Amino acid sequence: MGENKERPTRAVEDYVKAIYLLAERAVAVTTTALASHLQVTPSSVSAMLARLQAMGLVSHRPYAEASLTERGLRLALRVIRRRRVIELYLVTCLGYGWEEVEGEAEVLEHAATDLLVERMAAKLGNPQVDPHGDPIPGPDGRIDSRPSCLLSTLEPGSTGTLVRVWNGDPDVLRYLDSCGVELGDRVEVLGREPFGGSMVVRVGAPKEGRVHGFGYGLAEVLSIELD
Repeated sequence: MGENKERPTRAVEDYVKAIYLLAERAVAVTTTALASHLQVTPSSVSAMLARLQAMGLVSHRPYAEASLTERGLRLALRVIRRRRVIELYLVTCLGYGWEEVEGEAEVLEHAATDLLVERMAAKLGNPQVDPHGDPIPGPDGRIDSRPSCLLSTLEPGSTGTLVRVWNGDPDVLRYLDSCGVELGDRVEVLGREPFGGSMVVRVGAPKEGRVHGFGYGLAEVLSIELD
């Protein structure tokens, strides 16, 4: 995953990363979805997709989903590796909270060289996950991820360990902090409210942990590695 002599622009990197992240969540990569994710207008997305297609990074037809080409995927994985290594470095070496890194990492991921990122990774012991449990692609683009399930899909009686908070939304992370919930905690599903209501869960030791009601939106971004 060496650095290109002519580095892509920030906009190009943001788009290929966004396409990858939406596809990773099994979200249809439409113009509307990208516009919402990137907080831009649909017309801007359409123009950028045409540019990315001309660059050989994206495959897209009007009114259809977009997908990364092999070249686009390599670029997306390089950007994501850079971002997630930086986030972990900020938390591990510079004392940032896991809810504080998004803004800093958003700037640094476009400024840091691949050499700097690889030295950060080496300093961290070549980690496989970032502070939110998101897998870090290796230098070769390979991802070793642990099998897990979204909390929203689990039935009462399921137990496991919280291993990932998808997307690292600072508001979500601050809420989890206020609940005393962190990666590595044991989670037991006690019940589910009907019609898409809250998941009732116990976080912590059996019969001793704290009971919480997590709404569907929150349960959709928490991944559990089942016992």
